[in-house]
This record gives sequence, C-alpha cells and structure tokens, in this order.
Amino acid sequence: MQIPGKQTTTAFQTSPTRALAEFLASIRYESLPAAVVARAEELFLDWFASALAGKGAHPAAVIEKFSGAMGPNEGLSEILISRKRTSPFFAALVNGGASHFVEQDDLHNSSVLHPGTVVFPAVLAAAQDTGASGRALITAAVAGYECGVRVGEFLGRSHYKVFHTTGTAGKLAAAAGVAHLLELDADRIQHALGSAGTMAAGLWEFLRDAADSKQLHAAKAAADGLLAAYIARDGFTGAREILEGKQGMAAGMSSDADSGCLTDGLGTRWTLAETSFKFHASCRHTHPAADALLELMCAHELEADDITAVTAHVHQGALDVLGPVTDPRTIHQSKFSMGFVLALIALNGRAGLADFTEAALKDRRVRAFHDRVNMAFDPEIDRAYPRRWMGRVTVKTRDGGKLEQRVTSPKGDPDNTLTRDELEDKALRLASFAGGATQEEMKRVITRVWRLRDEPNVRDFLKA
Repeated sequence: MQIPGKQTTTAFQTSPTRALAEFLASIRYESLPAAVVARAEELFLDWFASALAGKGAHPAAVIEKFSGAMGPNEGLSEILISRKRTSPFFAALVNGGASHFVEQDDLHNSSVLHPGTVVFPAVLAAAQDTGASGRALITAAVAGYECGVRVGEFLGRSHYKVFHTTGTAGKLAAAAGVAHLLELDADRIQHALGSAGTMAAGLWEFLRDAADSKQLHAAKAAADGLLAAYIARDGFTGAREILEGKQGMAAGMSSDADSGCLTDGLGTRWTLAETSFKFHASCRHTHPAADALLELMCAHELEADDITAVTAHVHQGALDVLGPVTDPRTIHQSKFSMGFVLALIALNGRAGLADFTEAALKDRRVRAFHDRVNMAFDPEIDRAYPRRWMGRVTVKTRDGGKLEQRVTSPKGDPDNTLTRDELEDKALRLASFAGGATQEEMKRVITRVWRLRDEPNVRDFLKA
C-alpha cells in the first residue's frame, strides 16, 4: 500500500534501503527458526534485567523526572524502574536510558551495536500500548535487530570512530521494530527509516569528561525510533534513501560505507542469533583482554602482586573508545578504562556489578594495578575486528618472567554463550542490584519470559 500522493520509482524499488524495508515487512513469526525465537526470549530477559539495574542511577533518574514532567501520568506502557504507567514514547525513553547504564546489555560484534537497549524498550512500549502478543513482540524484535545490525555494518568502522552506533543505527533499529509491530507495509517502513535516519545522532566526546550522554543516546534512539514508526503509520514521509542517498547517513557519517551489508543474507542470516551477552559489567572492548588475563592468572596461579606490567593487545576501535579514559573519576567512566577493569580482574577475579564502586575508585591497590596496564595496537586482532573480538595480553612478572594468553571468543559470544541458568543468575543479580525487583518478582518475570511466545499480551510485568 502506497501513501496517497506518493509515487514509487524504479530506483526506489531497487535501492538497498527499499530491499531492506521490503524484507522487514515480510518477516513472520512462523518463518523464524526455533533457535532465533529462543534467543529472542533470552535477549529480552537480559535487557529487562539490565533496565531494572538502572534504577536510581543519576542519568536514568533525570530522564525519568523529565518524563514525569512532560509525559502523561497514565497509560499502558510500563516504566520498569518506577513501576509507573505512561505513553509508549516516554516509557521507551526511560527504559532505553536505564537499560544502558550498568553496561550489561547485549552487543552485536560486527555492527558494534547494542541492539537490545534500543529495540526492546521501543517494541515493549508499543506492544503494551497496542495489546500485542508475545509472538508479535518477538517478531518485531527480530525485525529491529535485522535492521539495526545491518545499518551498523553498512556505516562501517569509520562511523564508529566518531559516532556511537547505538545512538545512530539504533534509531533505525527501534523504528523498524515498532513499524513491524504496527504492521506497516514496506512503503511506510521505508518512510519510518527515513525519519529515524534524519534524527540519528550520538557522539563519543562524552567519554572524555564522563558525561551522561551514553544513556541519552539509547533513550533517544528507542523513543525517536518509536516516534518515526508511529508517524509513518499516519502518513508522515521520510527520505526514501536515507542510508545510501547523496545527502544521507553514509554521506555525512562514514567514509567506508558498504551498501551490500544492507541486503546480504536477508532471510537466511538472522543477526539476532549472532548477538553476544555481556559477562563483565564493563565496556565490551575490555572483555577480550579481561578474559585473557583471568585465564592467564588461573593457569599460572598468579596473584595481582606477582604482576609488574600488563599489555592488552587490542584493535583500533578499543583504542578509540577506551583511549580517552586515562584517569577514571566516576563509576561509569571506570567501566571504559582498560586499566581499571583489568585491575578488578587481577584483584577480585571478576569485574562484576558489585565491583565497580566509589570505594574501588579510591582503592590504592586498584589504582596501582591500573597504572601498570597499557594498551597496544595489534594488527592481527584489528584485522579480525569487528567480526571477531579477539584478545591477547602479555604479562611481566616480578621474577622476570614474561607470559602471554590469547582469547578468540570472549565469554558471552554466540560460540561461548551464557546458558539459560547463567542468564537467570545474571537477571536475578541485575534485578537486586538497585532494588529494581525482588527475587520473587524476578523469578515470576523469568518464568513469563521463557514462555513469551505463548503470552497473549505483554502488559504488566511488574506490579505498580
């Protein structure tokens, strides 16, 4: 169905954006592999618990305060951290920001995108608004992941150097998911992508001074993506070639865009199934080195005091994102410090939620180990990135020894994934971290999520 008064041209029909829109419109629950449906439920649980862990966090609290002042005080869509009900736009806004705070939300490697933190806030809010079923939510999430991942890959590594892909490609991911939930046809999905793309934004500069922008990126991506889909439903038009057009996203945001990424393997390659869970509560760029250091210390029975120097051999993306954080002063900034994360690994044997604290920021042993860590560019690891996030550490010991450890698949990657038992344990820890839900409440949520495909609606996960 075309929007009245709008003509369809041959170029429009055959453009990569158009092909992607047509595919997104065609996705049906019945066509999804069983493994994709199961992974969607797992990713939804992981996102839901991450949102609860954002309760009380300064960025989430400020965004929620804004929502209370500007949005309705009633509605069908849940704000998870407060149990309030509001409109889908403001629920997506708050839940998106909250779920991106503790750095435990999912990541897709080759697109360098956190899809869950933008797709699930938007599709859950819209599904609760419309009374959609669990199957509809799952299918919409698949559409969102398919779109966002492909756009992230399309924009390439040059984009990620300056732009936070979750704030840019994530906006189109949220739009695609909600557009599918609203049962929009290919024309209207394409217009939704156009509107989302023209609003896309998110710059890495915030890392230098520990600003709250990262949560704003996720919040706005989820909410603006939802906005783009809802207005497209009512006939609002957007640029038809927002991705590859002469003045589109690639033209302004990338120097290595590859339009083939938008359509490669449509219908056979399901990107949601490729998405990784986060094991450590830190930036994903720290995980390969963290895993390698932990394995090395266990294998050689080393203590932190046995180590005089650590070199984390990394890809360029890690240097771009982690490099600006030389002296972490906030808990969130410490999650983007390779030295700080490896110090926690060395001293505690983990870098979990409870390890990133104000006390740790001031701990002399943590700071001392932090100062013994450096990063070095590794051509082999960089060639593998972003398809594979490999890690290598070299360690000097007090007895003059030099040790090395490599990791090819960090814990949480699809070929080294978390089991459902591990995901349940993680969800329970996330829910209790800031008092987002009681253990009993979270166990009920877990039970409901494991049967999400059979839920007649997805309203009221938590009592108001």
